[in-house]
Amino acid sequence: MALTLIDGTAALIVFGGTALATVLRCGLREVAATARALARAWGPGYSADAGRAELAPQVREIRAEGLLRAHPRKLDDRDLAEATEVLFHTRSLEALVKAHARHSMARRAEAETGVRVLAQASELAPVFGMAGTLVALNRMPADLATGDAVTGAIGMAVVTTLYGILAANLVLAPLARWVERAAEREERERQVVIDWLSEQVGAVLPPPRDGRGEPRPEPRSEPRRVA
Repeated sequence: MALTLIDGTAALIVFGGTALATVLRCGLREVAATARALARAWGPGYSADAGRAELAPQVREIRAEGLLRAHPRKLDDRDLAEATEVLFHTRSLEALVKAHARHSMARRAEAETGVRVLAQASELAPVFGMAGTLVALNRMPADLATGDAVTGAIGMAVVTTLYGILAANLVLAPLARWVERAAEREERERQVVIDWLSEQVGAVLPPPRDGRGEPRPEPRSEPRRVA
């Protein structure tokens, strides 16, 4: 029996076992978050140029008409749309920055979950490679004169070990770093857009409001008394 690197039983033990153990260890919610993080990393990625281009008509209207008379425009990016909606409702750059920070924390948390789950899977894959090796050796016939059966058992033992090592070091660990780098790159690009938006509309914002919704009065200087 010829030694082959394609073995369905070995693949089922290593990849199926790794997937099942990861779900049991991390839970379905974290696995779903990992899938979303992978989808976000796999996509075209967020571009600061695209974000500025999408906001440019809104910014021009705000600068021309003022924030009170401008109308919120529909934006494709959900996080950016919610942040600008907060700006219109509160008329405060501080509220805009806080809304952006909340979305940033949520995105980072999802990416960190994905990295953690993929790291767990990369630790489990070699374990199931070793488990497959033990299964293969257990199938080895007692009569070593059965050459094909011995070759098949040894071949499966080698392949399962190889599958576990390759899955951990060439698939799962690189995917974890890929998700991490993609998340860091997206946050840098989004911060550029928020900084640009703050700079563009900061000069035309109305005066800050006090707790009752009234414009905050300017402090008055007391007349200097003459002794």
